[in-house]
Amino acid sequence: MRPKLTDVAEKAGCSPTTVSRVINNYGYISQKTRDRVYAAMRELNYQPNTLARSLQGKRTKMIGVIMPSITNPFFAELVAAIEDKLESDGYKMLLCDAGQDSDKERRYLRMLEANQVDGIIAGSHNLGIEEYQLYGLPIVSFDRDLSDQVPDLSDQVPIVTSDNYQGGCLATQALVDAGCGHVYFVGNPVKTGNPTSRRFDGYADTVAAAGLTVHTARSAFYESPAAKARELRELLTSGRKIDGVFCSDDLTAILLLKEARKLGIRVPEDLKIVGFDGTQLVQNYVPELATVVQPVPDLAGTLVKLLYERIADPEKKLAQNSYLLPVKLLRNQTV
Repeated sequence: MRPKLTDVAEKAGCSPTTVSRVINNYGYISQKTRDRVYAAMRELNYQPNTLARSLQGKRTKMIGVIMPSITNPFFAELVAAIEDKLESDGYKMLLCDAGQDSDKERRYLRMLEANQVDGIIAGSHNLGIEEYQLYGLPIVSFDRDLSDQVPDLSDQVPIVTSDNYQGGCLATQALVDAGCGHVYFVGNPVKTGNPTSRRFDGYADTVAAAGLTVHTARSAFYESPAAKARELRELLTSGRKIDGVFCSDDLTAILLLKEARKLGIRVPEDLKIVGFDGTQLVQNYVPELATVVQPVPDLAGTLVKLLYERIADPEKKLAQNSYLLPVKLLRNQTV
């Protein structure tokens, strides 16, 4: 069986990250450690593709970007902004749509290593930091803290995210201020490590502060529009008192608006709705929807800037690990 990078690490008595840094010749590694790694590579006959790059003494100017869905307008807009920034700096992007598939994400990681990318922007929620560690590449995480499982790496894997909690508070407070007394949260608040859970926290705290009761209706990110529409219709026809809904994303909010209109429910007179994401696509095609707007250009710029820093000096301790960017409420006709 062909030896793997992890086999070299075990033989040399160091981490996979250290092996990769020796191979790629970045960061400070003691000569003693380098000698052990090279000895292990010779003993195992390990020949990584990245060795050619280190011998050439140059980078590939390619960046891997892993996202959960490129068909979702928010991720499509974010990817486009990242690519624009990379292209202006002379980099190329390899885009990977991991979906909800852990095995698929692993295959993408192997592909990115084989293509000798300089670093990875990780926006998928399938794998933890341990798996990314095996490839020893500079990483910046979007919307999830990949370092949560390995605290001592918290200064090596920065996270960039919108202030999802603040967004949940803004959306819910808008509904409360509009006179809603039965405010529902539609999303998936129980999946830890997911930005939706922070939006739910903001909703729950704001509802509690207003003296109201928390109500939830599940809507998973990966469900089909038809399945979501059916669930939303069932919610609206369940007989429950509902006069305000905060949806965890704009696509769900649009489906809810559509189903309400089919049932003759007036928006905003009978039902008020606020979404989340605020992409240009939604603002252009559903301008009546009230939504929380994520700062896509700032998110893309911060992700790319931090990844450049990790590529230039992976050992450098960052000034901060978490970068929380502010959101804003766009008030429209559904509130």
